[in-house]
Amino acid sequence: MSWFDEARLDDEAALATIDLRLRSLAESGSRVRREAGAAAEATAEAVERSRDLARPRAVIAAGPDSRLLRAVLEPWCPVPFVAWPSPALPGWAGSLDLVVVLAPHGSDTGAASAVAEAVRRGCQVVVACAPDSLVADHAAGRWSTILPTTTGDQLATAGVMLDYLHRVTLGPATDPDEVADALDSVAQSCSPHRDLAVNPAKMLAIALADTNPVVWGGSVLAARAARRVAESVRRAIGRSAIAGDLEQLLPVIEAARQRDVFDDPFAEGGSELRPMLLVLDDATEDPLVLDQAEQLRNAASSRGVRVEHLTTEAGSEVGRYASLLLSGTYAAEYLRVGLVDD
Repeated sequence: MSWFDEARLDDEAALATIDLRLRSLAESGSRVRREAGAAAEATAEAVERSRDLARPRAVIAAGPDSRLLRAVLEPWCPVPFVAWPSPALPGWAGSLDLVVVLAPHGSDTGAASAVAEAVRRGCQVVVACAPDSLVADHAAGRWSTILPTTTGDQLATAGVMLDYLHRVTLGPATDPDEVADALDSVAQSCSPHRDLAVNPAKMLAIALADTNPVVWGGSVLAARAARRVAESVRRAIGRSAIAGDLEQLLPVIEAARQRDVFDDPFAEGGSELRPMLLVLDDATEDPLVLDQAEQLRNAASSRGVRVEHLTTEAGSEVGRYASLLLSGTYAAEYLRVGLVDD
């Protein structure tokens, strides 16, 4: 049987067991800056070359990491935009189209296959990857550009690509420094050296400890962050944690058994884990999103389901996404260290 010992969240010896994970989270902002700086020259050259080319008929984000680009670009891109996570390309893709690929680790065979297919069809190709990687080898071609990356961080790699797409007027403004600042702010507030009384990630871990989390984000990017946070919780403690849209999560909350104040938590069957609604709030003012959030909160209130919020003050959409994702990932790691086996 597992139980949660919140004292471990301020215990140096316990925190040392996840030191490498926490260090990696704390360095998120520096990785974004490092990738932006390393790719600056190649990005400027790619932007200059694009001036001699016509605007593409469509933009295709190919490979397994295409969904993050879709979340940012789909509402904004001035030409048709398609995310294609499979190793192939749409049948209609050709020389009039731009194929962009994120390959943080550079060794993904699916991304390499998509890049090779794009080169074979004569597409314009822009790939963010390590210059000496498998994907880079498959990207060699007359109309191909490699934006060099080194850290293997998906968000930092996406920042390089989004900066390029903005500079060729195919994407919204995305300032890597602003995103890095948002990540640094989270790293400071969620640092293991901050007492749990003033540490939002530690407090969220305590709230999540005896629940099955139900994670919701209303905007496209907040919804993606919700899925990533739920995945982090599952990986950290092997417990059920789900994320989805209103239609998927509302029945889960409405089916929750009403809490009985006379239940003995130590009796047989008294340790049943109840759902807890975690709302990722990226400050969107979309009336539909606000209405859905209200529906979820009302359903949670009617069933006695606890509600927690993750908020952010970052300025840009990508910055808010990064902030919410990192905050939730910190909470998952503190869950990992706080849960102990009896």
